[in-house]
Amino acid sequence: MKKGVSFLVTVALMVLVSSLASASDPSPLQDTCVAIDEPKDAVFVNGKFCKDPKLTVAEDFFFSGLDKPGNTSNAVASNVTTVNVEQIKGLNTLGISMARIDFEPYGQNPPHTHPRATEILTVLEGTLYVGFVTSNTENRFISKVLNKGDVFVFPIGLIHFQFNVGKTKAVAIAALSSQNPGVITIANAVFGSDPPINPDVLTRAFQLDKKVVSYLQSRF
Repeated sequence: MKKGVSFLVTVALMVLVSSLASASDPSPLQDTCVAIDEPKDAVFVNGKFCKDPKLTVAEDFFFSGLDKPGNTSNAVASNVTTVNVEQIKGLNTLGISMARIDFEPYGQNPPHTHPRATEILTVLEGTLYVGFVTSNTENRFISKVLNKGDVFVFPIGLIHFQFNVGKTKAVAIAALSSQNPGVITIANAVFGSDPPINPDVLTRAFQLDKKVVSYLQSRF
């Protein structure tokens, strides 16, 4: 084999091996997916079993009511109305969902993450202070004050929040890059887990007095 041809073959093989090595599993659509041997015990196929396409109707792709404000009478003075595959069955496998977020004055959508989705948020009414924190070890805080018509992106998996800094109610619409984005509210997960995390763990992790940790756990 000529040297030039041999070199090209070697390069081609390297490219092939590299592409195979970089292959990965598809993103999960639920928190866990335990392998089972019996099909009769199956629960999810790509998030949901699929309806025969011949039997689909308009109602499978329809949701009504996003024009109505959510109930904000709660500790954080906000409400998230989700429109994902649980509300619109036709979203299954399509990789997109949305939500309406209502805020009372000084209400907030507290620090949280979406483990399976990037979020793009548009302010419809009011003024929101928003931000996210990049991953370790940089942990850089990136924030912005948004007004009506402004748009902001929260990268997948990063801790982020929205806070109404105005004296009037605020409304935002968010689009997310998963039919089932998932949400982990940081304070609820850490201090309100079931069963509770051992206070010794949180005392060391947050550098707090154990009594403070116990108090925080009692709040969630």
